[in-house]
Amino acid sequence: YATVQMPGGVPVACMAIGKAGAHNGALFAAEILALSDPALAARLAADRQAQATGVEERDRRVRNP
Repeated sequence: YATVQMPGGVPVACMAIGKAGAHNGALFAAEILALSDPALAARLAADRQAQATGVEERDRRVRNP
């Protein structure tokens, strides 16, 4: 409950532990840095689009084997 009880003015970013948490933590930090770095923002947007395209492709394969 520690993160639920944080007072206003103390923002908390919680990530899972392990590989997934490390990956998400890095992406979270990159998103913050991208606020002042248009090139990084573009790279992150391209990565998100590639993720979405991959999910759509895997979904098609599951639905139409």
